[in-house]
Amino acid sequence: MVLIDWLMEAGIDTFAIEKYFTTWSFGDFAELGLILHVVLMILMTLRIVSVQRNIGVSIAWVAVLYTLPVVGFIAYILLGEPMIGRRYRERVDQASLLMNDMAKREHLVFDKGQDLLPDNYRGVSQIGTRWTGFGVFSDHQMQLLTAPNAIFKRLIDDIESAKSIILMEFYIIYPKGQVVEVIEALVAAVQRGVECHILADSVGSFSFFNSNEHRMLERAGAFVHQSLPVGLFKTLFKRSDLRNHRKMVVIDEYIGYIGSFNLVDPKFFKQNKNVGQWIDVAIRSVSHRTISIATAMAKVVVTDIGAENKNNLDELNQRINNYTRKLYVMDPTINDINSRVKFLGDSIAADEPLHTGSTSIVIPQMPIIEGVVAQLIPSAPQVTAHVIYNTLVTVIHRANKRICITTPYFVPDEALSSALTIAAKRGVEVTIIVPEKVDSFLVQHASQAYYEELLEAGVTIALFKGGLLHAKTVVIDDDYCLFGTVNIDMRSFYLNMEVSLAIYTPEMVAQITDCQETYLQSCHFLTLAEWQQRAGYERLFDNVVRLFSPLL
Repeated sequence: MVLIDWLMEAGIDTFAIEKYFTTWSFGDFAELGLILHVVLMILMTLRIVSVQRNIGVSIAWVAVLYTLPVVGFIAYILLGEPMIGRRYRERVDQASLLMNDMAKREHLVFDKGQDLLPDNYRGVSQIGTRWTGFGVFSDHQMQLLTAPNAIFKRLIDDIESAKSIILMEFYIIYPKGQVVEVIEALVAAVQRGVECHILADSVGSFSFFNSNEHRMLERAGAFVHQSLPVGLFKTLFKRSDLRNHRKMVVIDEYIGYIGSFNLVDPKFFKQNKNVGQWIDVAIRSVSHRTISIATAMAKVVVTDIGAENKNNLDELNQRINNYTRKLYVMDPTINDINSRVKFLGDSIAADEPLHTGSTSIVIPQMPIIEGVVAQLIPSAPQVTAHVIYNTLVTVIHRANKRICITTPYFVPDEALSSALTIAAKRGVEVTIIVPEKVDSFLVQHASQAYYEELLEAGVTIALFKGGLLHAKTVVIDDDYCLFGTVNIDMRSFYLNMEVSLAIYTPEMVAQITDCQETYLQSCHFLTLAEWQQRAGYERLFDNVVRLFSPLL
């Protein structure tokens, strides 16, 4: 009635309009609805085709749209495009500009070092440098940590030895078991004057933000930041499933940790999923140089913190204006480095049993490697393009001897799957190590849909039986490794904020290779004949799920 009154006031013949619509039958309304539906579907299809750069993603979304029209339309509006949020992107740009201006002013050069590499890897390195601004850094002391007790012990000791600042960025913080000991060490560090900043993903660390440990840290004076907070209103302007999947720790800007290791104790984490304990790895890196992997990680963490809200950005701006040499320290000390760096070479048993559910494996303690050359490669949607994906496909095509991949979630697209099959067909030894069981039903079946074509090409598929192998490592030949947080799936490549470490030193690559070889001792190796014996309905279900694999 309000609409009719408005039309009458405007001098419009409402009687004629009312008479026109009252003569319509149900079929007329149905026909109009059908026309509107077809027009909407065409417009959405054109939108998908014009915006999506990955053909597999485009096909998957079109399939969802036409199979489940209403659900598909709503899903694409909410989840179809990697919208990280206009204001967030603006803050990222401003924080990055602040950090880059500071680095330029202080003659801190982050984008050099390609001359340290052999010719065959300079182009690969340049992919990362172009999109992230990080070049190749030398002279690191690195050690691969392969068991949770070793990681926790080293981390807690470094926190207890910290003098000025601790920066942490994690997807998941789960305050149980040895994680509580880490939090207690952080509280003690704050109380003795160490500045502590913890950035944790709002969704992945939901239980942490509602815990006593979170409140304890804030009461002590630690700065705890939520990364990419979610909410009903926020969902209208950005995708809530774009998550900060990074895992990094920087202590006094000389010690850095990176890897697949969330701040969780596997004895307490997701024990109800029936997949065994999670198995992770981390690399501890130490450098005496002004520019190193640790300072690059600090730059990433500080930028991420600054981008979270306006208050953080204003604080970063104030810090930069008071900058005196180091990246984020209010009262920095740059001398007496050796007194602040501890290796603890004899503090952990040489062999540590790793209990992982159905079996137990033993991974020897890895020695410290000197003079490691590496490159940090962070990625984020709408910020760094698809830098890690492009790097990975490039190095796979360049492999000459062997490719070995460990990943919990293996859902490649056609280009990546083709790169692996082509490598196997040209004589490269290709091995993919994945858990026998994972905590995602759809990912499990989408992954299995690729097995037959890979096995036919000669790829070795090893199913790890000792738990959920969460390590994400890619070893190429004997002199290159990608190590970090990236799964072999489209979510990691295109949607999440991730970080990888490209390692160019053969001795360090050999440590990751040795770790992979140990995993292989607890694997079941699939054969083509065995896989082809599966029931037809199982193959059909896998292939149907594969249609939607670009969206998983």
